[in-house]
Amino acid sequence: MESNKVGFISVDEYIATFPEEIQEILEELRATIKASAPDAEEKISYQMPTFALKGNLVHFAAWKNHIGFYPTSSGTQAFKHELSIYEGAKGSVKFPIDKPLPLELISKIVRFRVAENLKNAEIKSSKRK
Repeated sequence: MESNKVGFISVDEYIATFPEEIQEILEELRATIKASAPDAEEKISYQMPTFALKGNLVHFAAWKNHIGFYPTSSGTQAFKHELSIYEGAKGSVKFPIDKPLPLELISKIVRFRVAENLKNAEIKSSKRK
């Protein structure tokens, strides 16, 4: 179900390219991420919806049979036990499209990534002084 469009300008534009039932899943995921990282900026990066705060936090994308969630390798490693029931690779998770998203787990991962990015930004800032 990959979108045929290339060169997305906004997350809204990306989501609008999918069938309505997939749009609903993507909007639910988007709302969960926004609620967990209210200060994060939405953008398109790697042609995927991305949330950034002092660097990229997470990306997501719709595919034929799954929703890809990309919380970096540290995000998947920190929650490897909870994520073990899903397919994935280093830095990515595949949530089956025909099952409800694990929104509470996604929220925990996003909050972890926010804390990680803020800590890393603080370390970088203190090294410059």
